[in-house]
Amino acid sequence: MQLWNTFSKEELEQKLREAGYKFVTISFYKYAKIANPQVFRDYLYQLLDNLQVVGRIYVANEGINAQISVPTDRLNDFRTDLYSIDFLDGVRLNIAVEEKGAEFPFLKLKIKVRNKILADGLSDETFDVTNIGKHLKAKEFNELTNDPDTILIDFRNHYEHEVGHFKGAILPDVDTFRESLPMIEETYLKGNEDKNIVMYCTGGIRCEKASAWFKHRGFRNVHQLEGGIIKYANECREKGLDNKFAGKNFVFDERRGERITDEVVSHCHQCGEPADEHTNCANEACHLLFIQCEKCKAKYENCCTPECQSVIHLPFEEQKTLRKGLNNSNKIFKKGRASHLLEQLNQ
Repeated sequence: MQLWNTFSKEELEQKLREAGYKFVTISFYKYAKIANPQVFRDYLYQLLDNLQVVGRIYVANEGINAQISVPTDRLNDFRTDLYSIDFLDGVRLNIAVEEKGAEFPFLKLKIKVRNKILADGLSDETFDVTNIGKHLKAKEFNELTNDPDTILIDFRNHYEHEVGHFKGAILPDVDTFRESLPMIEETYLKGNEDKNIVMYCTGGIRCEKASAWFKHRGFRNVHQLEGGIIKYANECREKGLDNKFAGKNFVFDERRGERITDEVVSHCHQCGEPADEHTNCANEACHLLFIQCEKCKAKYENCCTPECQSVIHLPFEEQKTLRKGLNNSNKIFKKGRASHLLEQLNQ
């Protein structure tokens, strides 16, 4: 059996349309010791491919991190098969708050073996990632964060919390999780070893590791929002609790975000008007991820600058030449902090 995809994006979209599946988007993670990640990866690929699951999964010696879409009529089979794996038996599945925003959040199944499921830049061999902080359900989270002495920290990157965050939270200006650990400790936590610290992220995986790290560093009252923003939003809706989150929850799939509340807390990176819809620049040689309102989307044809707009009207072969040798993977998330957008906004 072939354990990887060989179809183009267009072919994958056509296959999914012909299959006629309705999908539910799910995320889950688990820190656990996996002796042979490559063997586990191949086994998992076969298991999920048989169920027509698509999505992105990372496997490492320290565990698994998954964001996937499961056909709704195979959801029970998926749970049964996943829970048949010992260390994943009963693992919490975070169901997406909404499915709007993309026809297909994922097009194929991609499972990669990595050194870590979450890059952290840590090399301390005495650090136990399983010695985590206290998990808080939505009601407990609301109660503890109502205390003015509680330190509430958003453990996501700047381009995530820009479009939505908990009211009163500290919003660190960072690009990566690796960068956030030392910066948050030095800037916000140092000297507060005895205070209640509450952290949150999208689905919980970053806070799980961060809470264990800060316990390791001597902070005594470390808490994390169980299941992250996704579980919190679902729990507030199901139980009629006060929802303290404002705006959208950024997600790393084709939806780019799921609306939690109607509040718009960010602005268009081109004109400054209230907006929270993300666009990838239509110029593939740029592909910058930024916030664009509907007016600017029409004016610039989904591009971030007039220069990129002119490129998309060039013959395909000329566009292809412009893309040759470019590696924009670390640049596309600069978003509103990209220098050319800042210049445009200030004109």
